Amino acid sequence: MPTKNATREVTFTMHVVACRFELRFPQCQSLKAKRSVLRPLIEGGRHRFGVSWAEVDHQNTWQRSDIGVAVVSDSATKAAEVMDDIERFVWSFPDIEVLGSVRSWLEELD
Repeated sequence: MPTKNATREVTFTMHVVACRFELRFPQCQSLKAKRSVLRPLIEGGRHRFGVSWAEVDHQNTWQRSDIGVAVVSDSATKAAEVMDDIERFVWSFPDIEVLGSVRSWLEELD
């Protein structure tokens, strides 16, 4: 939302949070099997939350993947709430083990 500061210029506030999920697929014995488990997570997440998702590491490993998700909002609270929902969504897949996750916030400097 735009705000006016003392010098009458309009500024915009932007909050960006990214999360990297380390995932394991214990039942997968091929890349094709891994992708069949991973696709509903990524496509479902894109559709449900309208945010960016990408496989960012272990693309050629059968039982591992790192997924990056990014949320941009005009409110830090809203961005955090959406990322909380995304974390619950990732944890809800029974064929996927979440080994860890790390959140990072982008700081906007004037």
